[in-house]
Amino acid sequence: MPRSDRSSRARGAPLPFLLIDDASPIPLYEQIYNAVREHIIGGRLLPGARLVSSRVLARDLAVSRFTVVTAFESLRAEGYITTNSRGGAFVADTLPDVNLRARLNRGPRVPAKARGAKGSGAPLDLSQRGRVVSTVTITGPRAEDGHPRAFHPRRAPLDLFPVELWLRVVRRQWHARRGQLLDYGDPAGLPALRQAIAAHTSTTRGVECDADQVIVTAGAQQAFNLIFSLLLDPGDVAWLEEPGYLDARAALMAHGAQIVPVPVDEEGLVVRAGIDAAPKARLAYVSPSHQYPTGATMSASRRVELVRWATETRAWIVEDDYDSYFRYRSRPLPALHRLETNMRAAQGMSADDARVIYVGTFSKTMFPSLRLGYCIVPKRLAATFANARAIADRNSSLLDQAALAAFMEDGSYDRHLRRVRAACLERYEAIRRAAARHLPGALTLSRMNAGTHVIGWLSAGMPKASAIERAAAEAGIVVFPLSRYCLRPPPRDGLVLGYGATTPRAIDGAMARLADVMGAGRSRAAR
Repeated sequence: MPRSDRSSRARGAPLPFLLIDDASPIPLYEQIYNAVREHIIGGRLLPGARLVSSRVLARDLAVSRFTVVTAFESLRAEGYITTNSRGGAFVADTLPDVNLRARLNRGPRVPAKARGAKGSGAPLDLSQRGRVVSTVTITGPRAEDGHPRAFHPRRAPLDLFPVELWLRVVRRQWHARRGQLLDYGDPAGLPALRQAIAAHTSTTRGVECDADQVIVTAGAQQAFNLIFSLLLDPGDVAWLEEPGYLDARAALMAHGAQIVPVPVDEEGLVVRAGIDAAPKARLAYVSPSHQYPTGATMSASRRVELVRWATETRAWIVEDDYDSYFRYRSRPLPALHRLETNMRAAQGMSADDARVIYVGTFSKTMFPSLRLGYCIVPKRLAATFANARAIADRNSSLLDQAALAAFMEDGSYDRHLRRVRAACLERYEAIRRAAARHLPGALTLSRMNAGTHVIGWLSAGMPKASAIERAAAEAGIVVFPLSRYCLRPPPRDGLVLGYGATTPRAIDGAMARLADVMGAGRSRAAR
């Protein structure tokens, strides 16, 4: 009977899964030898990796230690592993066959049947939806030390997060509610957190809702996936801001939506253009308080026009309020959700006629790895959304939810927001000064009233934004071309520059490096 290897759980033993068969005519030691050798050749065991001890492996495979030692001796004799004076076994730094080394460098081979047709770049064995999703990459480069690189968009000032305070809150919740936090939770979210979110959005954004309408999610991205899966059928038309949030576009594509790009100007979404292009659209995705990535705030008249269209056509509006809390100039307009509530009340319409779903996230205000967000849905849909959340992944960590609820209830969250808001203003001013100092006449920054990013418009004669992106990456800087957020080529080239996660001093140094990159680009273009 085949026996599996449990040794991957042993301390200091990164051996991948092994399978040996007592009924096989091949001796057990040779089966072990072949399995380990294949892991080394296939790149699953890298040079220098320490192997599990022969004693532990013999125990886990239920064979004699002599059998394992014999296999290891064969691997050592052929140069696949080495040993030290203390008996430890390691994958050799240099394999016995240079062809094997080349194979390691190439990575695992993709079977022909799994590769796409010539020029398609898409695996043939994926579903139609899977092939569509594979065309969009929403993740960006990461620094090896775990800290965001300079100018990476959509990154908050993580250096200001009160880590010690958060740890104390987490410990208090764990000690006070340990038994309650070990079981499954309500898929809609911990009641205390849902209540805290309802109270906070009411106070800060004017949203009128009950806690029962709040669905806690694993970040805003899961909220989008829940919304689009429940409200859209494949082929349904959806408006998307142009330029617009790439992650929302990917989620719409994943659920089979037919996306209609609707232009954005200084007053936000051009609603009339959307109506002209797709008057019977099923859904509109908007970020009215601080449009991403242009930073525009949707005007009051456009908001009324959008809500009237949705009400008349029974379309849905998904309001992404991802960073409205980071407004540091001018007074923000209430959430679109509030406007729709008021308009319904004025017309004598009931809550069953609600068309706006509000989405928020703590990834920008707390820290991304917390993976907590929420959506506020009409009452009639709350149970359906809660069930869909249960189907997706049951519920978010109860400990994280309890800690966040306490963090919000005792005022720590509001104090943190005020500190972060002040820091974002300071960093915005720093990036404007740095651009004026290092790239005068080459890069013009847009005017921002909120958020953690800015658009840098490229002057005539500068390299393409895509070329700057590649060169900047080599210099340890992350910049995204504006075209990354567009379904159609933008009329003007630009770079989306994040400043939230970078200190003013680091901003200046990074801008100097970006100037070197763009200067080198100009020199190459001139030649």
